[in-house]
Amino acid sequence: MANTPLTVLDLVPISSGSTPTQALRNSVDLAQRAEAVGYARYWFAEHHLNPGVAGTSPAVVLALTAAATSTIRLGAGAVQLGHRTALATVEEFGLLDAVHPGRFDLGLGRSGGRSAATSRQPALVGATPVTDGLTPGGLRIPARFSYEHLLGHPRFVLHQRLLQLPGAQSQPYDEQIADILALLSGSYTTADGVEAHVVPGEHADLQVWILGSSAGISAEVAGAHGLRFAANYHVSPATVLEAVEAYRAAFRPSAELDRPHVSVSADVVVAEDEATARELATGYGLWVRSIRSGDGAIPFPTPAEARAHIWTEADLALVADRTGTQFVGSPPQVADQLETLRDATGADELIITTITHQHEDRVRSYQLLAEEWGRR
Repeated sequence: MANTPLTVLDLVPISSGSTPTQALRNSVDLAQRAEAVGYARYWFAEHHLNPGVAGTSPAVVLALTAAATSTIRLGAGAVQLGHRTALATVEEFGLLDAVHPGRFDLGLGRSGGRSAATSRQPALVGATPVTDGLTPGGLRIPARFSYEHLLGHPRFVLHQRLLQLPGAQSQPYDEQIADILALLSGSYTTADGVEAHVVPGEHADLQVWILGSSAGISAEVAGAHGLRFAANYHVSPATVLEAVEAYRAAFRPSAELDRPHVSVSADVVVAEDEATARELATGYGLWVRSIRSGDGAIPFPTPAEARAHIWTEADLALVADRTGTQFVGSPPQVADQLETLRDATGADELIITTITHQHEDRVRSYQLLAEEWGRR
């Protein structure tokens, strides 16, 4: 078990009644604690226009965190490529590597790129009528959830408008990944023979990861280039198995990897006992509802605030796949579930994301899990 590394994925959540400043301080503190108890990596997600999330720029937060830690690998989980260029991405992480060489993971993900005007807008609750099921090993694979309704949501339209320059079009994802790899390796050349060399950035000592949620272009590109792949069970549990299978099917050995390398994420809350853990996780459903409704992540609520919400059947359906696949319990209970996830997906690493209202409870959750994991 000790040979299955654990990674922290941090959204820099803002709790109700708190501030972005405190959220950032909490994340740096958690990174230091995670380093002390043996987590292998600490990744920051990228999200925009969310009242309850302060992690808007992974590169900036990584710079702050690198200065406060010394050994843990740090990374983006993931840089959203739909609104940025290959050059800007390589330059940002080249600067980070120049100051803290050999410590960064460049996680790349898809985002945006489709016009809301041409997107379908189905009903709010998008789960297809597929019955929840378990793998032979006992991993829950819920009904598939559709995110299509978000594409036409006014907030999504505003998101696109503010992140992209007027008239700009996102570069095709596979081309963008190829450009990033070429700029990093120093082999970028235009059709008419003009070379581009990024300083700092060229030959930066980075691990490149592709993050994906399904058996689509992300998995295919990661495999075709022989890159590491992270599959999002915590975001899209229904499609995690197809994502890792597609990646492995597409994998071609590279100079960096001779075999597929997969990390899989899970949403986790650990406490000394199950009842306490479930109390700490009470706000999760309401928080997911705020995201899935299209309004953006709210500040993470207290258990009392979450219990005050009056749930409709539509609300419950909106979050069922996420709340039903959150791993909540005592250290042995959650470690057992993580073993099941690892074995079902063949994961080489696991990514742990935990949000609670109180920072101390989040720190304790990660500490308890690390202690239990190390005993197995």
